[in-house]
Amino acid sequence: MPNVARPERAGVGGDYHRRLGTFSLLMVGLSSIIGSGWLFGSWKAAKVAGPAAILAWVIGAGIMILIGLAYMELGSLFPKSGGMVRYAQYSHGSLVGYIGGWSNWVAIVSVIPIEAEASVQYMSSWKWHWAKGLYDGKELHPTGLAIAALLVVVYFLINYWTVRLYAMANGFIMVVKFVVPALTIVGLIASGFHGGNFSDHGGFAPYGWAAVLTAIATSGVVFAFNGFQSPLNMAGEARNPGRSVPLALIGSLLLAALVYVGLQTAFVGAVPGHLLGHGWSGVDLNSPFADLAIAVNLNWLAVTLYADAFISPSGTGMTYTATTARMIQGMHENGYFPRILGRVHPKYGIPQPAMWFNLVIAFVFLCLFRGWGTLSAVISVATVISYVTGPVSVAVLRRTCPDLPRPTRTPALRVIAPAGFAFASLLMYWSRWPLTGEVIGIMAIGLPIYLYYGLRQRFVGWGPHLKAGVWLIAYLAWMALLSALGSDRFGGHDLIPYGVDMAVVAVGSLAFYVWGVRSGWAGPSREVAGESTRANTAEGEEFAPVA
Repeated sequence: MPNVARPERAGVGGDYHRRLGTFSLLMVGLSSIIGSGWLFGSWKAAKVAGPAAILAWVIGAGIMILIGLAYMELGSLFPKSGGMVRYAQYSHGSLVGYIGGWSNWVAIVSVIPIEAEASVQYMSSWKWHWAKGLYDGKELHPTGLAIAALLVVVYFLINYWTVRLYAMANGFIMVVKFVVPALTIVGLIASGFHGGNFSDHGGFAPYGWAAVLTAIATSGVVFAFNGFQSPLNMAGEARNPGRSVPLALIGSLLLAALVYVGLQTAFVGAVPGHLLGHGWSGVDLNSPFADLAIAVNLNWLAVTLYADAFISPSGTGMTYTATTARMIQGMHENGYFPRILGRVHPKYGIPQPAMWFNLVIAFVFLCLFRGWGTLSAVISVATVISYVTGPVSVAVLRRTCPDLPRPTRTPALRVIAPAGFAFASLLMYWSRWPLTGEVIGIMAIGLPIYLYYGLRQRFVGWGPHLKAGVWLIAYLAWMALLSALGSDRFGGHDLIPYGVDMAVVAVGSLAFYVWGVRSGWAGPSREVAGESTRANTAEGEEFAPVA
């Protein structure tokens, strides 16, 4: 059967250099969250929900914090690089671990080319003629693709030899990431704020409250906040993961939420009236904040935004280049990728073969999906699928491995874990049919890899793993069915009326949560989890509980 984990040796496995402190890990989280999402998210959310998009960011942040609290305990319990692809493996074995890891990796690795595409899309608003030919409003042209590919290579090179160079570059980028959004908020509110935009043109919620919920799932909100998992994936390089991981995870979500709410408020107030003739859904901007800055004669801000359109997405692209390599190494240790992808350079402490593999995959995504908006919704749904395993895993490990040292414990877990699972299910449902079903179908594409490794081992010992994973297969099929039959406000066939549909999702998800928790098993995962924790403790870092 696929390994729950493998003993780590120098050069193969988790031989990382622990150099990241709490502040650096916090910057990793913020750098992932404040990327291209801030440049495009406010515009896209306003197109879907109008001024009520502000609430989409508030509700979205609350849901992500709820989900993040479950992962907080897991991240400090297993301070291993690529953590997000490991936790379900420890609690349920190979099938659940594979589905969760596969969906998470697909979502995260595709962010790398999207960040590069975001930079090029902002370039298309430059005044020079050659820049106009980079993007046609829907997808990048060949020259734009070439520039985006070059940016992906830059992300790769900055991460290739040392995490210290990455951390130094990321620290500088984070300063810019906070300063420029702050200048944007202040500049737009001071120079071109129209309070009537919040009540005119159809009212505060012109497309109804269902549109607000859809905006959370598909308009860049989940896509942006998805970066909270980067501190978990870099936990193997934290000096004091018991303290740093929880602070970085929750702190990055809270700080980013303040930034995004401010940006959405400034965006709604700054849109000129002549652009709202066809309502908020008719506001089409290639470089949203830069275009608004020019409209209110803030040319200095527009120039700053054009420059930041390289810096902010590049910071996120570099972060995801680092974290996805750790995820591949984690998937290798789980038993799903060739041995070479698990190698860590003995001198630099970097999983270089995994980085090369992700570079190739990033180029593939870059060629297949040539615009920022093309993949953001798909990425969000794929990420939510991986999130549902976290609340279940933390509850299972509380039951099966109660004696493992827990530097940080999630408070009120019996409430937070099922609530996080239910809200993750609602996010999936709010994504609208047929997108929900399509992404669930994409997740099934990875199953042949899982079956290949099973066939190699003649499925010996796979019984408990398959039994422990039935609940997740049934859950995903059930969610696809509900999405198809649900309210037409979420793209369904309206066989389940609006309001009742969300109640059915919430109540049904709690039943699947109970099934998932009861399906967890203590077999080899308990032994390996214990070895993992002891090994990390022996390396010398201090596990300090967070109050």
